[in-house]
Amino acid sequence: MFNPKAIDEITSRLADSLPPGLSQFKEDMEKNIRAILQSVLGKMDLVTREEFEVQKAVLAKTRQKLEDLEKKVADIEASLAPRDDSEN
Repeated sequence: MFNPKAIDEITSRLADSLPPGLSQFKEDMEKNIRAILQSVLGKMDLVTREEFEVQKAVLAKTRQKLEDLEKKVADIEASLAPRDDSEN
């Protein structure tokens, strides 16, 4: 689900930001940071950009259909309105 390159880049940046005295722990820190990031991101309720765009298109299509139906109902109500007035 997540781009492994992005996780590696974040991991590398965080490891590179360690103080010089901790450089001997850099490899272990990178492994730990990568594992933590993957775990945290895996637990989050996220979707990919592609999934988001698909749902956005579905929503736009649904919204358009709703607007069309609302117009049809309004037209039907308008055409029935004179009959309602003449019956009373």
